[in-house]
Amino acid sequence: MNETGRVAGVDEAGRGPLAGPVVVAAVILDPAQPIAGLADSKALTERKRDQLALEIRERALAFSICHVEAEEIDRLNILAATLLGMSRALSALSIAPSFALIDGNRLPGDLPCPARAIVGGDASEPAISAASILAKTTRDALMVELDGVYPGYDFARHKGYPTAAHIEAIERLGPCPQHRRSFAPVQRCLSQKQDNTPLLHVR
Repeated sequence: MNETGRVAGVDEAGRGPLAGPVVVAAVILDPAQPIAGLADSKALTERKRDQLALEIRERALAFSICHVEAEEIDRLNILAATLLGMSRALSALSIAPSFALIDGNRLPGDLPCPARAIVGGDASEPAISAASILAKTTRDALMVELDGVYPGYDFARHKGYPTAAHIEAIERLGPCPQHRRSFAPVQRCLSQKQDNTPLLHVR
């Protein structure tokens, strides 16, 4: 296998939501099995993303998907948690990459190979596009599952993003274990609930 066959693309999904994990994927594409239509996952329809995700899983030389859960995000901060997930995803590949292309403007520490950060790489580099698609489809499916575990928040619809309906649900129900308590809208809801807690008068 030549070196170009061991370049991994890395991208994440879920930095902005108030709930759920950040999901990071790493993909090494097979030059002998090109996949048509790869693009930034946000520019694709849900149906097209799901179709491409299946092709990527079938044709890629290697791929890995890592979750960084809400508790770890709260402990580290969202940037550090995302970079940690990228390092974990690269290390989890079944084929050791010779080089990594990472979407964004920062490189994680402790990488298993040399790497380059590319702003907008999910739209310009096929391997990063593939990682973007795997990360988003995996996370979207997970949020649909969590909708059944934590009814009332409508995770299946907004995927944890800070919509008006989602914030209203947190205000009404309080945060669930999947909510990121370090994020300002969740913190505000927690503070409001504490402020509205009636005082107990002991005689």
